Amino acid sequence: MTSFTKGLGLGIVATLLLLVAIALIVILTGAYNVAADDRHLPTTEWALDTSMTNSVQSRAEDLQAPEFTPAMVAAGAGDYKAMCAHCHGGVGEGRAEWSAGMLPHPPALATAAEMWSDEEVFWLVKHGVKASGMPAFGGTHDDRAIWNIAAFVKSMPEMTEDEYAAYRGGH
Repeated sequence: MTSFTKGLGLGIVATLLLLVAIALIVILTGAYNVAADDRHLPTTEWALDTSMTNSVQSRAEDLQAPEFTPAMVAAGAGDYKAMCAHCHGGVGEGRAEWSAGMLPHPPALATAAEMWSDEEVFWLVKHGVKASGMPAFGGTHDDRAIWNIAAFVKSMPEMTEDEYAAYRGGH
């Protein structure tokens, strides 16, 4: 091994140790502000959003959504209105006032549902998203109920305000 290779190896090890030390200092001193009313640094926001998106896509790719029917959409409406609308809003309806204090802000699913596949919406509802306020409903709802919620969410972008309002709320 040449002295250049040894020096390069030591430099890499020293750099990694320095990065670990900096990370530990930030973690142990509480230097990073975790307050929900303080936005993440742009690089942190990008890293979290990119990681979440890629994680959901990779975990949902093996799922196979059923053909969504009007009955599934109707069945999912009650759960959506009871459990989801206060954070995500509805068609022509805003979110609950308190949800404005959440960071990241819950997406308005009346439009944002188009960004996700049927399988990804199912996965998100079933498993939730860590440190986002999005709970996992898989422990309290069976897959059939979660597919119904996904069917309702995926139908929202095409729904009129009157159609949304006509669906019954509650369980």
